[in-house]
Amino acid sequence: MIQAIVIFIVVIFLLIVFSAAIKVVPEYQRAVLFRLGRLRGPKGPGLFFVIPIIDRIMRVDLRTVTLDVPPQEVITKDNVPVKVNAVVYFRVVDPNAAVVQVQNYMIATSQIAQTTLRSVLGQADLDHLLTERDKLNQRLQEIIDEQTDPWGIKVSIVEVKDVEIPQGMQRAMARQAEAERERRAKVIAAEGEFQASEKLSMAAEVLGRTPTALQLRYLQTLVEVAAEKNSTTIFPVPIDLLEPFLKIGRQIQESGIVTKNSE
Repeated sequence: MIQAIVIFIVVIFLLIVFSAAIKVVPEYQRAVLFRLGRLRGPKGPGLFFVIPIIDRIMRVDLRTVTLDVPPQEVITKDNVPVKVNAVVYFRVVDPNAAVVQVQNYMIATSQIAQTTLRSVLGQADLDHLLTERDKLNQRLQEIIDEQTDPWGIKVSIVEVKDVEIPQGMQRAMARQAEAERERRAKVIAAEGEFQASEKLSMAAEVLGRTPTALQLRYLQTLVEVAAEKNSTTIFPVPIDLLEPFLKIGRQIQESGIVTKNSE
């Protein structure tokens, strides 16, 4: 009876030890193995065995992590206070370094991202912060990736999500944008007047070479005015149209004067 109890206890102990020795790691994780405190390298994915009590493992996730950087108070290069937040995408490429070289790579990466965000955006003025965001994102990604590289971290993307500007600065920017639009409208109108004057000058040269064309254009204008069915139509008569009649009148007058003198 006692022998059976001892055998049962031994079997239970062996089952417990065997279950503790079997480890399974999924495809997206690695198990960093320490044997008596010494690094033995990553294990997995799949099934592997460890020595209970002697071995200790730490699981590291290899999937891309989306880190939301909280809003940071930044003073731009032109002394404008803004509040900026960002998002960082990174993943672990070296599980050994992520465990051995830094205590907590998530917190460390978050702190590096916040510090770098304030430092880089503080060196840019407000206009560059709003218009050249792609260059700033690239600069942030390079700096954060370089600083986290010893920890086995690869930063793939850094994006500035939102830039909160004070209300007074927003009103000033709105006035500036309105003034810029008015300036462009005036420039466009001046360019239109200049082009129209050039076309009118060219048309005057063409009509000047052919006097009959001026009369035809005048008659065409009258037809267009009459087509609008106005009750009253004013016909401006150019002097050029009256010139033949005036010439005939002068000839008649001159002939009459000559006849009287001859009598």
